[in-house]
Amino acid sequence: MKKTLCLLLSLALLLALCACGARTTAAPAPSAAPAVESAAPETAVSETASEATLRHAEITIRDYGTIKLELDAAAAPLTVANFCALAERGFYDGLTFHRIMDGFMIQGGDPLGNGTGGSSETIPGEFLQNGVDNPISHVKGVISMARSSSPNSASSQFFITVADATFLDGAYAAFGHVTEGMEIAEQLARDARPIDNNGTIPASEQPVIESIVITD
Repeated sequence: MKKTLCLLLSLALLLALCACGARTTAAPAPSAAPAVESAAPETAVSETASEATLRHAEITIRDYGTIKLELDAAAAPLTVANFCALAERGFYDGLTFHRIMDGFMIQGGDPLGNGTGGSSETIPGEFLQNGVDNPISHVKGVISMARSSSPNSASSQFFITVADATFLDGAYAAFGHVTEGMEIAEQLARDARPIDNNGTIPASEQPVIESIVITD
């Protein structure tokens, strides 16, 4: 009887030690959690750095409304800087969309209103044919710079695609996309009555850009 009692006590003690050992082994698990948390600031810094390359703009068109855009300075830094600088000094206010082709694009930003004007400066073309690896594709809703046959002739004129136009990729400097108000661009394109196959809109019928505001 005593032997049986001793045996039972020994077994109970062994089980208790095993249980304590199991808890001790499990204890390091919580200490691993801070390693995951310490990675969070690095992610936040990375996201902040990425967000710093994005700007936002609002194009208000008389009788139509406002088109909101996100501009990607990582893809086309000179183009975004030029567009923002012109907008911030009010260059675009009161200008028009002088060239509109439904199923393709709406083009504006020419102070002469006939496709030949621009600001006092031109910028290098940020696209592949000009040696710049610009990743933005000309899908529907992309904003890009108009230019002449010279790759470095872009100035103030821009266009917004109202349909996919990927054949422009590598040849024009896309620099952002519409985030709100795509239906406004589409309606403007549908309403247009160009007088030729090049999308020319008579001066009296050109939709007016009331303002372009850079919001951040």
